[in-house]
Amino acid sequence: MSSSEPTAGAPRAAARVFFEGRYRKLVRDLPQTIFYCPECRGRGCARCEGFGKLTKDSVQELIARVAMPLFRAPRHAHKFHGAGREDVDVRMLGRGRPFVFEIEKAREPQADLAELAREVNQRCAERLELLELRWCTRSRVAEVKEEQHAKDYGLRVRAEGPVELAPLRERLLQRVVLKQRTPERVAHRRADLERERWIELRAVEALETDEGGRASRFSLSIRSEHGTYIKEAVSGDDGRTQPSISAWLGTPCVCEELDVLDLVESAEKRPEFGAGVANG
Repeated sequence: MSSSEPTAGAPRAAARVFFEGRYRKLVRDLPQTIFYCPECRGRGCARCEGFGKLTKDSVQELIARVAMPLFRAPRHAHKFHGAGREDVDVRMLGRGRPFVFEIEKAREPQADLAELAREVNQRCAERLELLELRWCTRSRVAEVKEEQHAKDYGLRVRAEGPVELAPLRERLLQRVVLKQRTPERVAHRRADLERERWIELRAVEALETDEGGRASRFSLSIRSEHGTYIKEAVSGDDGRTQPSISAWLGTPCVCEELDVLDLVESAEKRPEFGAGVANG
């Protein structure tokens, strides 16, 4: 039996089970993992109206609702390990994002991964799609979480006023290194550090223009290094990211919509400046 088949490497006894694959998130406002309320951490409070979470669903929970009965495992005995994560309001398109799903105390450890993918994809049509599910071992958790991918993004951007897009077109296909401090929006949970990340503008297109051809809304295609804060690369984050799309255009800009279009399989190293398969 080929190791690429859904049953290859399946666990033989009730225990901890691991399988890996890719997910495509086709909607916004769907977090990757359970979005516990930061005020009560799942206990229930006024902010979350006693729910304990800020969203009803997540990628993790949509998979678990099918997987846990299929594996005959306790409802909450699961963990989701992703190769990075997108923001809750960002779609994950293209070939999807790699992940490992971990289940404890599975009484049916040889459940059919093809059936799992089919059921999730049917239940979550137009929301979530699972691809390439296969068995794996615990070692894949660290490997998947440590993988670094350059990413291709699609953006819709709004400028505070009509702007000429020439400064962006002049930079097409040029790799530019940004200096990024930890954004204000995540500073409460991450260390305030400065990091260098490269971006490449791949395409720019005006979406709404005035009579003079200046754009108030436009689309961008960007390739960037692993760990780049794309929204802040647009806004500048009050000077915490330099340079930025806003700085190049001389007008404040915000990212209205953001999609991860693909993960580049071989993450491109920042240059030295100056020196089997189960589908549903």
